[in-house]
Amino acid sequence: MINALTGLLKGFQFYNLDYKKLLIALLVFLFFLVLRYLVSVWIIPAIVKITQKTKTSVDDELVKILNPPVRFFITVTGLLMAFKILAADNESVNFLIIKVFKSFIIFIFCWILLRTESVFGKALKKIFIKKNMQTAISFIPVFNKFIKATVIVLGFFVIIQEWGFNIGALITGLGIGGVAVALAAKDTVANFFGSLMILFDTPFKIGDWIETSKMEGVVEDIGFRSTKVRTFSQALVSVPNSILANEVITNWSKMGKRRITYKLGLKYSTSVDKIKKVVSEIREMLENHPEIHKQTIFVYFNEFADSSLNLFLYFFTKTINWKRYLEVREDVNLKIIEIMENEGVEFAFPSTSLYIEEFKRVDDK
Repeated sequence: MINALTGLLKGFQFYNLDYKKLLIALLVFLFFLVLRYLVSVWIIPAIVKITQKTKTSVDDELVKILNPPVRFFITVTGLLMAFKILAADNESVNFLIIKVFKSFIIFIFCWILLRTESVFGKALKKIFIKKNMQTAISFIPVFNKFIKATVIVLGFFVIIQEWGFNIGALITGLGIGGVAVALAAKDTVANFFGSLMILFDTPFKIGDWIETSKMEGVVEDIGFRSTKVRTFSQALVSVPNSILANEVITNWSKMGKRRITYKLGLKYSTSVDKIKKVVSEIREMLENHPEIHKQTIFVYFNEFADSSLNLFLYFFTKTINWKRYLEVREDVNLKIIEIMENEGVEFAFPSTSLYIEEFKRVDDK
């Protein structure tokens, strides 16, 4: 039977290719298809079982990333090898196949890098969360897009160089156009570097209450070009990052406590004992107040003013929330009024006393 098949194929040609080359090329291609099947069904699942036993999930992600490119690489390699066998005597075709194969390897490498970007983004997110860099998390999509664009551009240049094109002339041409684009996009570039400064310096994060020379409010979003701040009048202000990076920023949310200080005026008619009693009770009230920071509490009879005996109060609330801060301050004020009423001490108010001296009229003689 084999002799009969050989006799039938002997001398058979297909587009000037004899049956032996066609048969060998077909067998080579089938071999790579079988290899791809073995890699998909046996090798990769075996590697997955091994990586699942490790503590880290990075190796699991890498296996998922490499699986499609490796399978595609095996298939295309088999196809190119088959063509090379068929064109063994044609130098120009062999040269073309080698060029295609090199370009294909570059393409597979770039494909793997593009798929690795997702793992890189997840790893960055874990690092930023661990270091409590919430602001940096919003920049991860920007970095991912930058990495993708860089890989695609570099891969494109390497491939066209492989095919003999003059990259220098192409880059020069792009450079001339790039100058015009750079001039048109200078504000965008400035905002990008402003975003990087905000990222690495971390002056604020989403949800922080900030104040600059031009606005005050709560940060709602930190983007690639601008930062959005919700003012207390509920207006949404979009500030370019290039401007914000050069502003003096007060981050009120970074306060560990919030200060209260004022002077409390008592009438000059208040006795020394009453002053001591009021000072002592106010100090005790603040020290026992659950919302007042215990570390710094000053209550002293401070000065003799024009129309009052002034007590100096200086202390801090534990909360930095503005609404809660006002509630605590109100509660403290009411308690001070209660202390003053219980001790029968009156608040002083600005006043002026006018004294008229009595004198006798002397008639001229």
